[in-house]
Amino acid sequence: MVKVKICGITNLEDALASALFGADAIGFVFYQGSCRYINPLKAAKIARILPAKVKKIGVFFNPTAAYLKKVSSICKLDFLQLHGDETIEFCRAFKRKKLIKSFRVNKTLDYGEINKYPVKALLFDSFNENLPGGTGKKFDWKILLSAGRKNKPIFLSGGLTPKNVAKAIKIVKPDWVDASSCLESGPGKKNHRKIKEFIKAAKTAG
Repeated sequence: MVKVKICGITNLEDALASALFGADAIGFVFYQGSCRYINPLKAAKIARILPAKVKKIGVFFNPTAAYLKKVSSICKLDFLQLHGDETIEFCRAFKRKKLIKSFRVNKTLDYGEINKYPVKALLFDSFNENLPGGTGKKFDWKILLSAGRKNKPIFLSGGLTPKNVAKAIKIVKPDWVDASSCLESGPGKKNHRKIKEFIKAAKTAG
């Protein structure tokens, strides 16, 4: 069964709702340029209240090594998601951490380069030259079926909704699906009905 990550959590109510409806992980955005940014101290308080089985994932965009280490320690994060232009060398410096490297999909993918990253999982999101993520737009999922895909766990993101997630799972067969902006009533505030519908649709897709 595919696992579900609800990303862009900014408050306790949304975090608890996600856990209640069966989310396997929640994502905290630690990039200050995002409308879904959350202060690490606030995120740490939320993380302590959540059930241990719900993974806590920190999302970073071109962080400094010092900032990555500091936030990871404060929040006791299970995974670190690198959503910017982080290099292979940068990732290698954190090889003892559970890293997820994000790649924004345009028209093609260079799996030869992607597979060089020493990370635990790969995340594929929609490309937008003005936004690093949270675009609410999907890409052509069939691009991920090209030769060269390895057996690392795959997170599928970008424009996923309760209505299209089952189709996305059927085509891509990801290990995880990841949604944020399409489950909101406003920037940084989740719609709990949409969260429930999304998780149900993902978990029953077959």
